Amino acid sequence: MRIEWAREADLGTPYWWSALSAPEAGEDLPDTCDVLVVGAGYAGLSAAIAAHDAGARVVVVDAAEPGHGASTRNGGMFGAHPRLGWGELEAKFGAGVADALFAEAKPALDWAKDLIAREGIDCDFQNTGRVQLAYTPAHFANQRRMAKVVGEKSQVQVRLIERADLGQEITTEKYHGGLLFPEHGAIHPAKFHQGLLQAVRRRGVPVVPHAAVTAREAEGAGYRVQTAKGVIRAGKVVLTTNGYTRRPFRWHMARVFPLPSYIIATEELPSNLIGHIAPGRRMMVETRARHSYFRISPDGRRVLFGGRASMAEMGPEAAAAQLYEVMVGIWPDLAGVKLSHSWQGFTGYSFSHMPHVGHDEGVHYAMGFSGSGTVMAPWLGSKAAYQAIGDARGATAYSATPLSRSWLHPGERPHFLRAANLWYRQVVDRVEDWQAGKGA
Repeated sequence: MRIEWAREADLGTPYWWSALSAPEAGEDLPDTCDVLVVGAGYAGLSAAIAAHDAGARVVVVDAAEPGHGASTRNGGMFGAHPRLGWGELEAKFGAGVADALFAEAKPALDWAKDLIAREGIDCDFQNTGRVQLAYTPAHFANQRRMAKVVGEKSQVQVRLIERADLGQEITTEKYHGGLLFPEHGAIHPAKFHQGLLQAVRRRGVPVVPHAAVTAREAEGAGYRVQTAKGVIRAGKVVLTTNGYTRRPFRWHMARVFPLPSYIIATEELPSNLIGHIAPGRRMMVETRARHSYFRISPDGRRVLFGGRASMAEMGPEAAAAQLYEVMVGIWPDLAGVKLSHSWQGFTGYSFSHMPHVGHDEGVHYAMGFSGSGTVMAPWLGSKAAYQAIGDARGATAYSATPLSRSWLHPGERPHFLRAANLWYRQVVDRVEDWQAGKGA
């Protein structure tokens, strides 16, 4: 399928970055601190706020510019509920943990909304609601069961949408029903990150860019940490690098792998076309394994469409071609529209499909967000910081979802993703398409 480009930005540049001002120079690296936060994305900045406000001297370091990773590249969907169903969680972690994870969803979302209000973050937040679209009848049957469990196990509001009523949300024949989370919302992810960064700097916390950690060793009751900008001695270390974790944190690299996600943005579209294809103006995600997710831009003028173009890295033009084809398959009315942007980012994915907060060899961490980072990253980043300083507010059910290894990933690089990509494209996607077409 041929794509025409509006060429509003270089390929690979996120749509969100046009709203950002030039990065600040950043602070110098101090000699010491109580808590050293490694990674200046959502989780790291939230950890810095929590530790500082609890009385700790905090320093944040990042291997690149703060927010260069997924925090300014994601789709901006703002919600919190366990990625897995209660039954899957019970099988992995036990009934008590499954109950606690479901119960934590509402407090996490409310806390994240309050964070935006409390810090005065202008990030185009809208309480749009999010609808999960069932790709097959079997997926919708599962949603019916899930709605019942969510209602029983949590305070999260959820509503089942029958296929006959789906036209109020999206104009397409592609789906067999849906599940609406009315309390979920939408943000401009880069503005959210910028607001968190400003909140950290208002507190006088140094944020040091281009200071990749290259080595660490225990020294007395703390740690001597070597960075690209020198040595800092820290009482505690909090790691929040998620899908951008590198050496010397090999233990974490073996348990959380970078999974690429790709997004395209259309050119500006007529308002009547936007209103026709997405009358509900919700955040939208699919149940199929392509993991497509899509939304209207904050200004109401574009479609932003993301998903699994490939589990292996590929160029922005090739990724755009695949996403464009899927998008037009959902909305034939978009055939022929130009694209303005195509970019990618990495989510940190765990083999349990769940985040975890814990510590290993003195390093406290929050990672493995597995695509749920806009709310869970700042929420669990704060939990990791509280745990590092021994504050009771660090209690979370996500400390009972341990990061496990897999024989698929014996080293530092996730070479298994190429084989997984072939399996999904040649088998899983085809089976799901057949089931959707047959009404199975």
